[in-house]
Amino acid sequence: MMLRFQHSEYLWALVLLLVLQLAFLSISWWKRRSVRKLGDPVLVEKLFTGYSRRRFTFRFLLVFLAFLFGVIGLANIQKGSRMEKITRKGVDVVIALDVSKSMLAGDVKPDRLTRAKQLILKLSDKLDNDRIGMVVFAGNAYLQMPLTIDYSAAKMYLTTVGPEMIPTQGTAIGQAIKVANEAFNKKERKHKSLIIISDGEDHDEAAVSSARAAFEDGVVINTIGIGSPTGSPLPDPETGTNKKDKEGNIVISKLNENALKSIAAAGKGIYEHLDNNTEEVVNSLTQKIDSMEQKEFGENIFTDYNSYFQYFLAISLILLVAEFFIPEIRRRKRADVVVTATEKP
Repeated sequence: MMLRFQHSEYLWALVLLLVLQLAFLSISWWKRRSVRKLGDPVLVEKLFTGYSRRRFTFRFLLVFLAFLFGVIGLANIQKGSRMEKITRKGVDVVIALDVSKSMLAGDVKPDRLTRAKQLILKLSDKLDNDRIGMVVFAGNAYLQMPLTIDYSAAKMYLTTVGPEMIPTQGTAIGQAIKVANEAFNKKERKHKSLIIISDGEDHDEAAVSSARAAFEDGVVINTIGIGSPTGSPLPDPETGTNKKDKEGNIVISKLNENALKSIAAAGKGIYEHLDNNTEEVVNSLTQKIDSMEQKEFGENIFTDYNSYFQYFLAISLILLVAEFFIPEIRRRKRADVVVTATEKP
């Protein structure tokens, strides 16, 4: 069983649930504070005939759940319904993406990491006959996605990539090369390409030797340098200003082209500088990969999916309608009125 969200980017709207929660707590606090100002809370609440705090909470819960189901409906959860074996002729490509905090520098707009993601998206559209995998690295390196021909899954994984994934800072390119090399088929000594996207800053000294070892296993290594050699200040998310060192100086992050060129040379690949010429870099990479000897490979993937968005949207609508018709004030029971007729004198 394969479940996925067709539009996973909509799931970011779930952050607004925290806003709803804060709004509810603020209103509840304001009501209790207003009641305490009037006098004893128990006596004052009795004066508000029919008021029900439980109904107020229940109505909020309905809105909360309606929003939750609505967002899931918009993201459209899907289940794979048909699996087919797809045979293609291509190359195994692993992309190693630097997610260190230096990739948040803004010398490439909007920032280095966002531009790198845009490059990967465009590249994946061109590599439609190749298997693709992904490694993320900073101070450590991890296999984010094994080799696959499911490009929709690759794009979904890409949306979750960020500096918060790896708390250890640094640029462990050597370790990234080793992790990527392990992701390839060890029995083959060709049809393998590694693309490293990084600013090369604070790289480990073992990167070049790791590149040579990977090339001996048949991995051709291409590197993409992102950023400017002159550098750019790093934003500090905690303060909203530029990051400073212990001496109070603004930290400048610079592209280390020499390191990335050395790695590409050791891996018998090409080096490209990515600034605003994304299309040119994509074309250079695809030409390099297409020039490699290719192989036939097959993989079982889901080619058809059933969508279930309508059920979640229906539940959301029902909850909103229910909230609309549930009053916050309890209806008072009608008392029996006894009318006593009096005779006129």
